[in-house]
Amino acid sequence: MTEDADTPDLPAELTEPLRRAIGERYLTYALSTIMHRALPDARDGLKPVHRRILYAMSRLKLSPTGGFLKSAKISGDTMGDFHPHGDQAIYDAMARLAQDFNVRYPLVDGQGNFGNIDGDNPAAPRYTEARMTAAAEALLEGMAENAVDFRPNYDGRLEEPVVLPAAFPNLLANGSSGIAVGMATNIPPHNIHELIGACLHLIQTPDARDDTLLDHVPGPDFPTGGVIVEPPESIAESYRTGRGSFRVRCKWEIEELGRGQWQIVVTEIPYQVPKSRLIEKLAELIQIKKIPIFGDVRDESAEDVRIVIEPKSRGVDADVLMNALFKNSDLETRFSLNMNVLIDGRTPKVCSMKEVLRAFLDHRREVLVRRSRHRLAKIDHRLEVLEGFIIAFLNLDRVIDIIRYDDDPKRAMMYEDWTPAHQALTPRAMTEADYVSPLTGVDIDSLGTIADADAIAEMIPADDSPDTKGVPHRYPGRDLSDVQVEAILNMRLRSLRRLEELQLVSERDALLLERAGIEDLLAEEGLQWDRIADQLRETRKQFGKTAPRGGRLSRFAEAGVVEDVPLDAMIEREPITVVCSQMGWIRAMSGHIALDREIKFKDGDGPRFMFHAETTDRLLLLGSNGRFFTLSANALPGGRGMGEPVRLMVDLPNESEIVDLFIHVPGARLLLASSGGDGFVVPEDDVIAQTRSGRQVLNVKDGVRARVCHRTRGDHVAVVGDNRKVLIFPLTDLPEMGRGKGVRLQSYKDGGLSDAITFKLEEGLSWKDPAGRTRLEIALAEWIGKRASSGRMAPRGFPRNNRFT
Repeated sequence: MTEDADTPDLPAELTEPLRRAIGERYLTYALSTIMHRALPDARDGLKPVHRRILYAMSRLKLSPTGGFLKSAKISGDTMGDFHPHGDQAIYDAMARLAQDFNVRYPLVDGQGNFGNIDGDNPAAPRYTEARMTAAAEALLEGMAENAVDFRPNYDGRLEEPVVLPAAFPNLLANGSSGIAVGMATNIPPHNIHELIGACLHLIQTPDARDDTLLDHVPGPDFPTGGVIVEPPESIAESYRTGRGSFRVRCKWEIEELGRGQWQIVVTEIPYQVPKSRLIEKLAELIQIKKIPIFGDVRDESAEDVRIVIEPKSRGVDADVLMNALFKNSDLETRFSLNMNVLIDGRTPKVCSMKEVLRAFLDHRREVLVRRSRHRLAKIDHRLEVLEGFIIAFLNLDRVIDIIRYDDDPKRAMMYEDWTPAHQALTPRAMTEADYVSPLTGVDIDSLGTIADADAIAEMIPADDSPDTKGVPHRYPGRDLSDVQVEAILNMRLRSLRRLEELQLVSERDALLLERAGIEDLLAEEGLQWDRIADQLRETRKQFGKTAPRGGRLSRFAEAGVVEDVPLDAMIEREPITVVCSQMGWIRAMSGHIALDREIKFKDGDGPRFMFHAETTDRLLLLGSNGRFFTLSANALPGGRGMGEPVRLMVDLPNESEIVDLFIHVPGARLLLASSGGDGFVVPEDDVIAQTRSGRQVLNVKDGVRARVCHRTRGDHVAVVGDNRKVLIFPLTDLPEMGRGKGVRLQSYKDGGLSDAITFKLEEGLSWKDPAGRTRLEIALAEWIGKRASSGRMAPRGFPRNNRFT
């Protein structure tokens, strides 16, 4: 096939290794996630979505004292102008900034349903309204004064701030959390009053040690309060390295009810624990009877948290009950600290508290310098205008004449020689070199004369001096600039009064003083830090401990005051009779009843296990799959009904049968054997299961099932197979294992193991005959052999079911 001459040349196919292509693209995605989504900036403590929400609200003029605006409008403007992501994600981020149980110092003032501490979601954005809080306004202070850099938004139509000026260390004040690619961050909230105290200490002592900062910031301050029980040395290490954790407990107290009755009232819960989920967990503990001394729980919360915990009886120790609840519920949690932040908005780093505060202070200094330079430029511009106004007032008749009769008043005023008016008002004759701008601080008294020109000339050099290079506005006294002429031409007639002239002079003098102060500030670093310290003190007055919710909410306490109490010690010891049917329905009847007593079962069901126990006992259940399960006797259903299926209490598969059920005896050993003829000895303490899924001990497969579980006693093992052959060998021939298949007990040509038992050889081997009489065989020499041999036929009278018991 020939190519058409008119076909354009196609570009050569570009190829690259798959590993490099995927690696480069994944790295690009990872960097984007780290820098533009998940990690906060150390300077203002915000992620891009939060920064854009606040900036969009400031553009909508939603000040703390102004009106509210629909949340849908706010999230829509944020999405359309700055954050091209889902509006629901933006609304969720904005709603969190309004939740005082999630944010220590809310940045959004919400009106409507913005969720609650129970974990309920906020209402739809069309139903809620919002505006900024004073804290958000403090973060934005200085935006109009060139305090921070701006960059184009996603489509280049607008500009957005790279970072906010941030009047307080918001990163630590409100905390942050996020998951990026290969890294994450989790920072708890802190108290502004304490943080500013640490900042002032760093300003005074830049090389301060990390430990000294703990004198000002002892730990987190969660919006939900609670009690921090982490040791001080652990807190210090966490803040020094930027990684660690804090144990937080609920705040509780005992409420007396009279007549010896009492209840526990929880008034503060750990941070980020939904109250509804906490109540459900506590109710579940009551249902499964995991804490026997725990009676009931009620949620009596209104605006404040009030969770009532009732003990089982008034003789219960409150500290013991709460210790048990701390271990088994979210009344105690652990908040992880991972202070992974962006330094200068670019570099992710795990920082110490000192490094984070230093980054904030360096940012505040840069903001101060930029705002000062911006103010200096504004002053220079205003002084230039004031210079023109003063010249106009000194030559008012001439200015009016030019405006009335000249065809081009602007040009005429710019090129008019105003020198005679100056010379006439000067106490001495001035040469060309003496002409300086009114920016020099020339003071016009009430008579309209220039006073103390010599002193002024010494302070400020003439315009042609090299010292004036870089000063934006200095003009010879006889010329007017374009800016000055425009200002004069736009001046209102009502301003042409004597009082206005005095006001201009007064304003000029004040601006000159302010300008001198700003120049001194920009020239000396010490003055800059003093100004920053003053600003921080003002912020502390606004949001410190004297402000609403400004005081510390979380307090500190020592943990472990009450020793751990075993579960058995919390259970009231009472006798019971455990009954388990053939179909696996289990119950506990009060008291020790006669084991031969007739008991009702469901139709088609009958007794399987029945024995005496106590409520403090633990029961071990072995399934035919070789897995052990642990049951608490006090958690068994009562004996008034038929009980409950044991499979609802443990995860015993439907295809597995119950091999044995018995009371756990600490320190005892068990003989385990499978239908395949393998077995071993296991310590009984090693088969205890902590979860309802149980613990796999005897490994079985390919149709083999667990068959034997007996507590060991004596020194020999007797094994009988389905072929009625009996083999006896020393117990020491069996290994002691924690889990496994075991070793061969007896070999078979066909069939498998039927039963096995341990006994003392000197006492003989006993069994029950079909008539129920106990038979004892003492002469056992012909059945003794090596382990894993086939054995000999059972003695005369041995049960037809091939069972020893």
